[in-house]
Amino acid sequence: MIVVAGEALIDLVPQGTGALAALTPARGGGPYNTAVALGRLGSPAAFCSRTSSDAFGEALLDGLRAAGVDVSAVQRGPEPTTLAVATIDAGGSAAYSFYVEGTADRLFTAPPVLPPGTRAVSFGTCSLVLEPGATAYEELLRTAAAQGVFTALDPNIRAGLIPDADAYRARFESWLPSVSLLKLSEEDAAWLGGSPRAWLAAGPSAVVITRGGDGLTAFTRDGAEYSVPGEKVDVVDTIGAGDTVNAALLHGLAATGALSAPGIAALGGDGWGRLLGFAARAAAITCSRAGAEPPYASEVGAV
Repeated sequence: MIVVAGEALIDLVPQGTGALAALTPARGGGPYNTAVALGRLGSPAAFCSRTSSDAFGEALLDGLRAAGVDVSAVQRGPEPTTLAVATIDAGGSAAYSFYVEGTADRLFTAPPVLPPGTRAVSFGTCSLVLEPGATAYEELLRTAAAQGVFTALDPNIRAGLIPDADAYRARFESWLPSVSLLKLSEEDAAWLGGSPRAWLAAGPSAVVITRGGDGLTAFTRDGAEYSVPGEKVDVVDTIGAGDTVNAALLHGLAATGALSAPGIAALGGDGWGRLLGFAARAAAITCSRAGAEPPYASEVGAV
């Protein structure tokens, strides 16, 4: 079981150009998209979060159930669902404005135990920024790592939500000893201001950096570096592409018996090539359709 911990929200996606273009609601949130992608790829997955009891909250849970994701660890509350208004540029890249005050997911509390059979827990995005929930997710990260559970982190920086950039960067550094796999975009890496080698020295077994259409690169503790090119595709938008990569990496590691520090160390060039190639294919499919619609196992093939 791979548990994904973090926010679920509603993306409001413009259906045209201009500030007053009609907005269509779509299920979203980095952790939510990762959980859905894992379920569609065929990995046993569970979602650990707090969602609203409003209609949007129900729709979010319906999407998880449809993907085969276990929602028994989802907390519920009467507060509204977080909203993210997307803006899509000419190249399909998305930027967001968030409506987060008083929303349900901010009141997440760390569960006393992880779901039975948990092999890995994935964290990231807004849930590690917005208090008081951020502290609860941080507690869960540290607890899972202390129990020997594989942990993955995708910071997925949303700079507009971070009031103190230096404080966040310091907090990010403090998480690294508890992280097994760090995945981030090259834009996130530039914003954080560190380097893969420095991050590896702090704890993770591997760092994977996504470079959009140019592909992915993995850096490992033994000094190796492995890259694959991006898959060529007609991009509709990039919503959920990074989350799909995150899920594909976790799914691939689990499917090949490498969901551990020793497993990652043993992958080698061939193993990393297959894993990164699988993630690139999955992300390309997501980019080929509107919104965060990750692929099913039948569409992406084997690792």
